[in-house]
Amino acid sequence: MSTRKLKSEDYNDYSSTENSPDHDSLSSSDISARSPDNFGNYQRLNERAGTTPAETLIHLLKGNIGTGLLSLPLAIKNAGIVLGPISLIIMGVVAVHCMHLLVKCSHHLCAKLEKQCLDYGNVVMHSLEQCPNTWLRKHSFFGRCLVEFFLILTQLGFCCVYFVFLADNIKQVVDVANATNNNCHQNITTIEPGSMDNRLYMLSFLPFIILLVFIQNLRYLAPFSMLANLAMCVSLFFIYFYIFSNISNPKDLPPVTGWKPYAMFFGTAIFAFEGIGVVLPLENHMQQPQKFPMILYSGMTIVTMLYLTLGVTGYICFGDEIKGSITLNLPACWLYQSVKILYSFGIFITYAVQFFVAASIIVPFVEARVSERWELCANLVVRAVLVIITCALAILIPRLAIVITLVGSVSSSTLALIIPPLLEITTYYGDGMSRWIIAKNIVISVVGFVGFVAGTYVSIEELVSPTVSMTNITVNHPS
Repeated sequence: MSTRKLKSEDYNDYSSTENSPDHDSLSSSDISARSPDNFGNYQRLNERAGTTPAETLIHLLKGNIGTGLLSLPLAIKNAGIVLGPISLIIMGVVAVHCMHLLVKCSHHLCAKLEKQCLDYGNVVMHSLEQCPNTWLRKHSFFGRCLVEFFLILTQLGFCCVYFVFLADNIKQVVDVANATNNNCHQNITTIEPGSMDNRLYMLSFLPFIILLVFIQNLRYLAPFSMLANLAMCVSLFFIYFYIFSNISNPKDLPPVTGWKPYAMFFGTAIFAFEGIGVVLPLENHMQQPQKFPMILYSGMTIVTMLYLTLGVTGYICFGDEIKGSITLNLPACWLYQSVKILYSFGIFITYAVQFFVAASIIVPFVEARVSERWELCANLVVRAVLVIITCALAILIPRLAIVITLVGSVSSSTLALIIPPLLEITTYYGDGMSRWIIAKNIVISVVGFVGFVAGTYVSIEELVSPTVSMTNITVNHPS
């Protein structure tokens, strides 16, 4: 799930009305013409050339497809073969609706406050500043801090997942290197005793990832990012090919499960759907932002169908043997070992993109507190320390499925489900809102909060008292 920097260096930051271009020349008719309540009429102040709808769609797809996709077969297992797909569709609909609410509130506040564009944190802050409640207005700044805290937590959580993903997949490739052959019809993976622990693989990746995040301009990573996207697309093609070549009868799979496995499903699914961080950056850079809702709905429909097909068919194919990432279930032949390497390369490059969001919030805060001569040094030290922290957390929790569920439950549910509905209430309450809309938003936020609590509780319980072994010595999947 790739995320772009929230405040891009490609456009000026008109974060205050005084800095907005041509502020004095704006009349009330100009403001009303840009009213965001009608997306078809929305027009950004002094809109400049930006991304086309096609480019925005590509970025949206890229921002929602990553390690979360590969973990969805295990999520379907945790919910059941009947309840899982239904829940995944409902969660997709609600997640997209919350993305739409965020964009809608951003448009409304940009028009009302005559601002060029707003990021997630500033949308929350300005919304609280405009709401009727005095206490919320007084603490509006903390609203932005809360969003930025969860953005940092989410992005660094993704980075922890990437460490575990890279270690698990590369370890499996190395461990069975001597037994790798051209026979992809029999899936027998034997892990030799005494092989290197996956935590040592994480430490091996650490210096390379530190060097990677020292690249502070993502434009320099663009060629590698294109190669990474291509590698991940090729990998997905062969994953689907194997699944449909070896799919079995799902009649013996449980239709539903208990509440604890379902809480694990919630965390994993919302982790996969948590692309809300890319929504405003993409919309802010469009040539025609009034077309963004169409891009959002069409792009997320594609994403949801991809999630649904891989999640359901992957679980049907591997059954109870499904792992935290479906790549770990692939045969130990050269073709599918290459698939693991290709996808791992894509995730390695994506680490820098995900890391950029957290760094763009933390690094300037630190740089502002040191003298100019030490700014570069402080920048590099902070980046290195953040990478070390993500590696250390991954080493402490070296279980891919648990890390994904924990990150999804704690931070993704907050940003994707809890905050956006409440944001619509604070933004529009003063203008009058239907009781049904308020009730709908409260229900979504309460469901998100329940998922937050249940998913976090079950994840921590699984960490303390695991119900399954961390590794399977021998895995057999006859074709």
